[in-house]
Amino acid sequence: MKLAYNIQDKPKIPQLVVFAFQQLLAILAATIAVPAIVGNGMSQSAALFGAGVGTIVYLLFTKFKSPVFLGSSFAFLGSMFAAFSGAVTASAGYAGLIIGAAFAGLVYVVIALIVKFAGVKWINKLMPAVVIGPTVSIIGLSLSANAVKDAVAASVADNPTVFDDGLGAFVMTTHSWVYLICAMVTLFVVIICSVFGKKMMRLIPFVIGILGGYIVAVIFTLIGMKTGNDALKVIDFSGFSNMQWIPDFTFVKAFTEGGFSQLNGKYIATIAVAYVPVAFVVFAEHIADHKNLSSIIEKDLLEEPGLHRTLLGDGIGSMVGAFFGGCPNTTYGESVGCVAITGNASVITILATAILAIVASFFAPFVTFLATIPACVMGGVCITLYGFIAVSGLKMIQKVNLDENKNLFVVAVILITGVGGMALGISGIKLTSIACALILGIITNLVVSNKKDEEQKEVEKEKAE
Repeated sequence: MKLAYNIQDKPKIPQLVVFAFQQLLAILAATIAVPAIVGNGMSQSAALFGAGVGTIVYLLFTKFKSPVFLGSSFAFLGSMFAAFSGAVTASAGYAGLIIGAAFAGLVYVVIALIVKFAGVKWINKLMPAVVIGPTVSIIGLSLSANAVKDAVAASVADNPTVFDDGLGAFVMTTHSWVYLICAMVTLFVVIICSVFGKKMMRLIPFVIGILGGYIVAVIFTLIGMKTGNDALKVIDFSGFSNMQWIPDFTFVKAFTEGGFSQLNGKYIATIAVAYVPVAFVVFAEHIADHKNLSSIIEKDLLEEPGLHRTLLGDGIGSMVGAFFGGCPNTTYGESVGCVAITGNASVITILATAILAIVASFFAPFVTFLATIPACVMGGVCITLYGFIAVSGLKMIQKVNLDENKNLFVVAVILITGVGGMALGISGIKLTSIACALILGIITNLVVSNKKDEEQKEVEKEKAE
């Protein structure tokens, strides 16, 4: 695609601030959702701070040549739960979060060293376009259900029957219709700005779309407050009455309450088992994200700045992020999708986003305001973000000959196992559907590649005769 801003381009300061705000909106919901899900007093502001610092570390290791933001990783949710459940006290649990992220980061460091000396050709051979393309699509498709549910209903937990009418369709309540309207306003404002807007509108469709959806949500909420109709109250403003001004940093909770002194060998071993295998799973997603980003910016990031640098940046950035916010970081598909839709691959924009995240974590009204953006509005945005990730993967296989069964089977296996949600639990360790699909795709490709080699040998033999 034609980029409005390339990697080294520097937008003007006013534009840069708006672009950074847009990137922050794109990654915000997922970044602060992880500490909210884990609970145990984890701070969303601290997670935002950790994501910002982790991203800066990543940019430094990649020589400011890879335009992607690092945010809280959902893949480590089970690992983080294990850190708290196996700890003597909450303070020890926070210490466990830091140690666990260190274990995961070390996995990346070791793999980076291997890649540094062995190169990346073996990765390209192991995961060619026929494997990595549909895997990237799965990243977007696997998130699609979340976007749709956010767009239609406030919470499955609050209203579980909203997804059960006996036909597999949504049962629409007044509340659901209000959510859907807000989501559709957001969605179509983003689309209209991207397709029909002038240059600046095309570069910030998410900002305009989210503001449009938010305004509609505010109108519904005010009507609901005026009439006493709770079904119309889309936005919850209660967070402003109890704002957290200073982030509760993980390392502070771990050190000041004697968390590290309460650790023992058995607990540390449990943490290692909980974190290390997941790091290998996220490694596969790391490659998929960077392959996808490479296809968007038309520069192979695995070659320059190099996979070893992106791995080091991701691994060390994850350690640093968890030290402050408790959450290991990972490259965000939402950030990649934002680059794809807006055509803004400026690394300076990512740096500005990281700085904005750090500053915002100390400004409680701003963080609280961002937290009030309703799920339906973000659902409308994510329909486009996740959709572009899926389409980016499909574009990778455009030049793959799907008339040949050897390629068709590889793509089919990945798409069906990924969309079908083949996530496996092995000894308490969860292999995500993306990881399972990628592993099966690699195995299938190796099998058919061997057959291909045999066919080539037969052809060469016939020519020789």
